[in-house]
Amino acid sequence: MAKTGEAMSNNIEFTAPGMDNESAKRTIDILQQRLTALLDLQLTLKHIHWNVVGPNFIGVHEMLDPQVDSVRGMTDTLAERIATLGGVPKGTPKSIVDARSWDDYDLGRALVKDHLIALDNVYKGVNGDHRKALEELSEIDPVSEDMITGQLADLEQYQWFVRAHLESSTGELKS
Repeated sequence: MAKTGEAMSNNIEFTAPGMDNESAKRTIDILQQRLTALLDLQLTLKHIHWNVVGPNFIGVHEMLDPQVDSVRGMTDTLAERIATLGGVPKGTPKSIVDARSWDDYDLGRALVKDHLIALDNVYKGVNGDHRKALEELSEIDPVSEDMITGQLADLEQYQWFVRAHLESSTGELKS
């Protein structure tokens, strides 16, 4: 019987036609990093949804659920692309925690402004890493690059929604 790590490894036996196994493995690794980040983001958004309080509560509370649903769809797309390339998508709680390179979201029940400032920082990290992934994918897999580009457009719009709550009339972000 295979150990858990062996059962979830990315030993590629096949990949998409026209793609070599080394490019597929690198693509899978990049997509798995993005999958981990988006699974974490999805949970963080729902956590904020449950714990945001204060002025403008309902607007922020209701703004977050569509983002959760959209990010959930992104995770499914990434996981299916990983499988298409011959990999094994990892989405267990332990795999998420083990693969993260960032600290856990540390706000519980908190005011709208505090959560939105923290969420803006979460989006900075996720979106910045999506851009880095695009640079690498442009060299090895245009299909995955296109997927990440589409996701980034939505993620940047969600960050703009967050920042609109923090922005002054002169365009400065409150912190």
